[in-house]
Amino acid sequence: MKTLSDDSPSLDTLVEELRLGEQTWATLSLSARRDLLTTLSEALQRHAGEWVEVACAIKRLDPGSQLAGEEWISGPYALLGGIGALSATLAALDAGRSPLDGYPLSPAPGGRVAARVLPHNVFDRLLLNGYTAHVWSEPGRTADGLRKAAGLGQRTPEKTGGVGLVLGAGNIFSIAPLDTLYELFAHNRVVLLKLNPITDPMLPVLSKVFAGFIDLGLVRIVTGGVEFGSAAVAHRGIDHVHITGSVTSHDAIVFGPGEEGRARQARGEVLLDKPITSELGGVSPTIVVPGKWSKRDLSYQAEHIATQKLHNNGYNCIASQVLVVSSDWPQKEDFLKALRKAFAEAAPRPAYYPGSGERCAAAVKDHPGIARQFAGGARVLLEEIPAGDDIAFRQEYFAPVLAVTGLPGQGRDFLERATAFANERLSGTLGANVVAHPRTMRGLGADFTRFIADLRYGTVAVNAWTGVGYLTARATWGAFPGHTLQDAQSGIGIVHNGLLLGGTERTVVSGPFRPFPRSALTGRFTLSPRPPWFVTHRTAAATGRLLTAFAGRPSWARLPGIFASALRG
Repeated sequence: MKTLSDDSPSLDTLVEELRLGEQTWATLSLSARRDLLTTLSEALQRHAGEWVEVACAIKRLDPGSQLAGEEWISGPYALLGGIGALSATLAALDAGRSPLDGYPLSPAPGGRVAARVLPHNVFDRLLLNGYTAHVWSEPGRTADGLRKAAGLGQRTPEKTGGVGLVLGAGNIFSIAPLDTLYELFAHNRVVLLKLNPITDPMLPVLSKVFAGFIDLGLVRIVTGGVEFGSAAVAHRGIDHVHITGSVTSHDAIVFGPGEEGRARQARGEVLLDKPITSELGGVSPTIVVPGKWSKRDLSYQAEHIATQKLHNNGYNCIASQVLVVSSDWPQKEDFLKALRKAFAEAAPRPAYYPGSGERCAAAVKDHPGIARQFAGGARVLLEEIPAGDDIAFRQEYFAPVLAVTGLPGQGRDFLERATAFANERLSGTLGANVVAHPRTMRGLGADFTRFIADLRYGTVAVNAWTGVGYLTARATWGAFPGHTLQDAQSGIGIVHNGLLLGGTERTVVSGPFRPFPRSALTGRFTLSPRPPWFVTHRTAAATGRLLTAFAGRPSWARLPGIFASALRG
C-alpha cells in the first residue's frame, strides 16, 4: 500500500518502480493480462461491501439507506462491468478476432457508423429491457475500418506507452479505477494513480482490489494534495497526464495557476511538457420536447429529471444543470409543478463536497426573485431564466442547482432552437439529455433523428439519463471531439470504451419513456421498472447490491431476486 506518510517511497522511487513494471507489462501475453483482470474482479467482489461502507462514510450516508444504492451502482457495479468488457476484448484479440465481431453495425447520420453495444447479451435484454446504446464513429469511417482498428494498444501489447499519471476524481469512486484501466489497456501505460483528497479513505480498499497489478509494479496508488500532484505532473519520468475534474484544474496544469496562468492561456503558451487527456464536466442540458403527456408521465419524468440533478447530490460531471422547455407547451406549468414536488420530496442528504453550500448561495444571489430553495436552501431551482446570457449557462455549479429556461416553438421549430441553444450557449459538451414522448418522436420522424445528430455532445441520452452511458462499459465516455488545450471545455479524449474502439465521436443512449407496466401504452412495451439509480427508488441499496453480485458472476439464478427487488422500488 503506497501512501504519502513519512516512511512511504518518494515520488522518484514510485516512478522508478513503475518503469520496471513497464518492462514486465511489455512481456505479458493477452492471456496473462486477462488473468490479471480476473484476479481484479475477484478481489473487487470480495471487498465490494467494504468499498460501499467507506464510500458511505465519506459521503456521510447511512449504509442501510436507499441512497447507498448509488454507491453500489456507481462504484463496484460500474467497475465490474468495465473489467468484464475489457476481458472479453482481450479474449477476442487473443483468438485472432476483432472485438467488434458479433456487434450489429449500421449507418448513422452524416456518413457515420453506429455500433450497438447495448444490449450486448441476453442478460442485458432482461435487466435493461428497453435500453439501447450505440457508439457512433467519426464521419467518414467505415464498418470494416472500425473492426480492424478495434483493440487499440492491445493489438501490439509489447509496445508500451510509458508511465501515465491519473489524477482521480473526488465524486464517483469508480472513475479513478476505470481511468487507470483505460490507461493500462487502451494506451499500454503503467499508472501512478493519485487519489483526490476527498477519496483518501478509499486507499486501503483500492490497494486490496488492485493488489495483483500493484505486486507486478503496474500500478501505484498514492494520496496527497496539490503540491504532490504538481510535482508528479512535472516529473521527468511521467509521460502522460489524465485528469478528471474541473476545467480550472486542467488549465492550471497546462498553463499554470492564477493570473499568470490565464495570461499564458490567452497567449497559447503551454507550460506542460507532456500530453494530457481530460474529462472535465460542464453545463449539461435536459431538453424536454413538447408533447401530450398524462399526469403520470409528468410525475415520472419530473422524478427522472430530479434524479439527473440530485443523484450524488449534484456532484456529477453530467448532472443536468439547465432544463430547456418550450414556452409554448400547454403542459409546461403542470410539469414545473411536478418538478418542484420531486425536488422537495427527494431524500435529504449531507452536502459532502467542499463549497456546495457556497455555490448554492451564489446561485440564489445571482438570480434574485426567481430562485426557489428546498431542503433549507440545500437545493435550488432557478425558474424562468431568460434564454440570453446567464452565469448558469456558462459556469458548472457542481451542486444541487437546476436552472429552467424556455424557448418558443413546438415541433421542428423547437428542436432547431434547442439545438442552437445547447450547442452555442452552454459551456461543455460531455452529455445532453432529451425527454420526448414516443408518439412525438414518431411524428417528428427524420427531424428528430437530425436533432440528435446535430447535438454536439459526447453522450446523448433519449428518455434516459446520460449516466446510463457512463454505466455502459462498452460505450465511449468523454467530451465531443475537437476541444483544444486553450479551450478544453469538457475535455480531450475518451475513457471506458471496453471494446477499445478508435475513431469514435459519441454514444447515443435510449431508454423507455414510461416504466413497466405503463410502457405498453406508448407502443414500446418494456419490462424495465423504475430504474434503481432514481433518487426515488425505495430499494436502491438492495437492488444495487444484487446487481453488483450479478456483474461479478452472472447467473440465471440471480435474476429473480434482482427483478423482485427492483419492482419493490
